[in-house]
Amino acid sequence: MLPGVLLSAGVGAVAFALQLIETSLFGHPWVEGLVIAILMGAGVRLFWTPSNVWMPGVRFSAKTLLEVAVALLGATVSGAAVMALGPVLLLAIVGVVVLAIAGGYALGRAFGLPPAMALLVACGNAICGNSAIAAVAPVIEAEGEDVAAAIGFTAVLGIAVVLLVPVVGALMGFDATRVGVLAGLTVYAVPQVLAAAAPAGLLAVQTGAVVKLVRVLMLGPICLVLGLLRSGKAEGAKGPKLHHMAPWFIVVFLILMGLRSADLIPEVVLPPLQAAVTAMTLIAMAGLGLMVDPRAVVRAGPRVAAVAALSALLIGGLALATIVLILPA
Repeated sequence: MLPGVLLSAGVGAVAFALQLIETSLFGHPWVEGLVIAILMGAGVRLFWTPSNVWMPGVRFSAKTLLEVAVALLGATVSGAAVMALGPVLLLAIVGVVVLAIAGGYALGRAFGLPPAMALLVACGNAICGNSAIAAVAPVIEAEGEDVAAAIGFTAVLGIAVVLLVPVVGALMGFDATRVGVLAGLTVYAVPQVLAAAAPAGLLAVQTGAVVKLVRVLMLGPICLVLGLLRSGKAEGAKGPKLHHMAPWFIVVFLILMGLRSADLIPEVVLPPLQAAVTAMTLIAMAGLGLMVDPRAVVRAGPRVAAVAALSALLIGGLALATIVLILPA
């Protein structure tokens, strides 16, 4: 497996270097290294198809490393800051995520997308963009081409949402708290939430980060539900198998999150752990790109783009309704 892993790691390293260049030029990355990695991998695949010498390591990078990264991500999530939002807003955030997934999936099916693709786009928009797509993909056994297309279009929309949040907040006359909630409910990646909320001040950034954390926490339960639904259809009357209902990496994610919330994971461990998660995810996204035929992604383009855009508008509308109803001026 070594050749394919080294190839994937090389592509991931270049993508990370490009993200660092973005950060030095603009203060934050407009296009995440994850997106760059998968696009670079797909670009390599467009001109060169890896042989059997490379593919075992590429497959290992795209699947196993990704599952390990998702599992370890649970150690970086704590429940303490989440409870400070209050029960009403917490329930509202959960409701927005659930409605956004259901609505996004319905839109995808209405536009003729396969069930797996519709779910990937819906979860990416509703939860946390690339990370949600990457986590949901192995649970529903999505094809690499579907994952690449969903990440690609979600990435483009993610940048647009970052630019729109401050504008919408200003037009609606929102204060810092409401801008933070808007950013936390609509923007995909945590760094992008900070970028979107920053024009409204520190309070907006802090609020946006916590709201975003609640959306990220929905990833584990959503994957469990999807695994249960999938296993129920596959197994029929025999009942779901445990490894279908709860994939090992989601179980580990939830266990580590519980340990982190109970302060049983030392703070000193978290920075290197987060760095390891980032590195493995970069390598996994590069491997995923190397497994994808870009021509198939292009063929899926118009419908996926339309569904992703409409799903983004849906969660934006739900976010505004939540702010108006829960946090009136």
